[in-house]
Amino acid sequence: MSKTQTLRGASALALALALGGTASAQTPTPAAQPSVAAAVLPSPDSVVAKVNGIPVTAGDIAVAAEDPALSLPGVDDAQKKGLLVDYMLDLKVGAQAADATKIGDTPDFKRKLAYFRDKLLLDEYLEREAKKAATPEAAHALYDQSAKLMKPEEEIHARHILVENEAEAKKIAARIKGGEDFAKVAAETTKDAGSKAEGGDLGWFSKDRMVKEFADAAFKLQPGQVSDPVKSQFGWHVIKVEEKRNKPVPTFDELKEQIDQALIRKAQQDLILKLRADAKVERFDENGKPIAAPAPAAEEPKKP
Repeated sequence: MSKTQTLRGASALALALALGGTASAQTPTPAAQPSVAAAVLPSPDSVVAKVNGIPVTAGDIAVAAEDPALSLPGVDDAQKKGLLVDYMLDLKVGAQAADATKIGDTPDFKRKLAYFRDKLLLDEYLEREAKKAATPEAAHALYDQSAKLMKPEEEIHARHILVENEAEAKKIAARIKGGEDFAKVAAETTKDAGSKAEGGDLGWFSKDRMVKEFADAAFKLQPGQVSDPVKSQFGWHVIKVEEKRNKPVPTFDELKEQIDQALIRKAQQDLILKLRADAKVERFDENGKPIAAPAPAAEEPKKP
């Protein structure tokens, strides 16, 4: 079992105990309520509880709340704060018991502690430094650059009717081309449950979103035209194109979250590569002998 799995298991166990304790007292007495409210004191150093004289602070609760292993979907904020206080009390008392056995003095524990300290430091450093790159100016510049590279892509707004065989599809196509309303016929006959209630309406889509046979036939039609029966892996289709357009370029606000993430990822990657390039790295084999660093790739001779 990995260290991460162990940590998550410990978190889950302690939280399960906290949940169990809460479940047995879902209607807390007035004396029990302050422990829940105390989880939201303004100062991180505010003490919300103690166990064997060791304090649990509002800052401790805030750190625990960021732990993905302690996610509590569906639990309201007030109850969650109370559960996190109970969890931190279990964590503190458990750590005290473990410390009394001198686990923290063993070489194996010290190595693990050093590893997780380094990992937390790196994560925090990368997060802080990368956020500096995700400025409004950088985000708008990346958006403008990306928008220029976006090629116009045709989209169509279409309806379809899906049936099991060609003969049925031909009858339906004849009815529509004879003047019957496509949406009405679709609601009566289509086997596509997803679009039946909408009269076969598929909304707007680009060519790559549909299977080839369907897309090839649909994109050849002009607005208002109805296709002959088209066979695909799903059955037989009759298609009507309502509108055509070039797909609009997404707005900055629509892409802002993706842009920020792209800026952060690039900044983190660049930072790691720079740190690695500036560092003195030595590698050793299983016998402790130095391993020669690979020679840098030779540059191609410059052409005159």
